Amino acid sequence: MGFSIKGGFARLIGHIFYDKAYLKGRHFSGSYSNGWRNVMRYFFIQKIIGINRGVPFPVDFRMQVANWKNIIFDPDEMNVFFKIGNYYQAMDAKIYIGKGVQIANGVAIVSSNHDLMDISVHTEGKDVVIGDECWIASNAVILPGVHLGKHTIVAAGAVVSKSFPEGWCVIGGIPAKVIKKLDPPEGELKDQPEIDQPEIKQLEKDQLNIDQPAAGQPETEQP
Repeated sequence: MGFSIKGGFARLIGHIFYDKAYLKGRHFSGSYSNGWRNVMRYFFIQKIIGINRGVPFPVDFRMQVANWKNIIFDPDEMNVFFKIGNYYQAMDAKIYIGKGVQIANGVAIVSSNHDLMDISVHTEGKDVVIGDECWIASNAVILPGVHLGKHTIVAAGAVVSKSFPEGWCVIGGIPAKVIKKLDPPEGELKDQPEIDQPEIKQLEKDQLNIDQPAAGQPETEQP
């Protein structure tokens, strides 16, 4: 009985504080699954205290999301926001996150950077694409304009400053380079799009159909 009560209360809280369009998918499939447990963990600090308040989906209060509207993802991948110490900054360009992506704690993904000659301003943003089935290990940094092909494994602490669109590889180091090439399963070709274009269009369409944050709810500022 207690299990059902907790699940029902989590749903009530979720539908009050978050956009229900995000409260679906594999992380919200059970009565009191991981997604609903995180609703209960995060809602007070996120929505009442105000850390990431403007974000309409559950975000760990120990990470920072700047301009959530430019982060394009499927609700099935909500787990990438249940992290400690991550920083996703999409102020001047978009971040696309494919299906089956795993992102560890402490990862930074940024779509624009400080100008080297005047650090008070930012350079023009460039889209970042994290392809399907990518795994980004702890404390890696993904810089503006990077495209990671399907099944790219990013080693812990790597700084990725260029694209690896071919995928199926392990990259690491500063700056990141290919450490090992991987063989895709039989019947699957290399050099496929990071995320299929129709899939990107559908994700963007879904994002546009989701309500914007209520007036007066501030966006997370970019440092």
